[in-house]
Amino acid sequence: QVQLVESGGGLVQPGGSLRLSCAASGLLDYYAIGWFRQAPGKEREGVSSIISDGRAYYADSVKGRFTISRDNAKNTVYLQMNSLKPEDTAVYYCAAAPTDISDFEISRFSFSGSWGQGTQVTVSS
Repeated sequence: QVQLVESGGGLVQPGGSLRLSCAASGLLDYYAIGWFRQAPGKEREGVSSIISDGRAYYADSVKGRFTISRDNAKNTVYLQMNSLKPEDTAVYYCAAAPTDISDFEISRFSFSGSWGQGTQVTVSS
């Protein structure tokens, strides 16, 4: 399984933007990648996922505001977050989907990974 490291979090005002990065230790070409987040006192939830061919999926709460993309040459997946809201405050994690799960499961964020430290996103004035 490829190892992933998240970065790019920080403190931003409501309405602001951040770009998160998920860097892989090896080739990402054949992996679907998902972004997840966990707010204090809440369960981890899926935010966005991207399949190897570039098809992307989003949770309803972030549609129209977040954009996931991948650069296989850099073995990196990005999450561009615009129009951030206080409710987006959470620790954000990325995970590589197992190669044997369906696109449907990926679109529903029905997978998990070897969770690392994640990157903290705080949206506050």
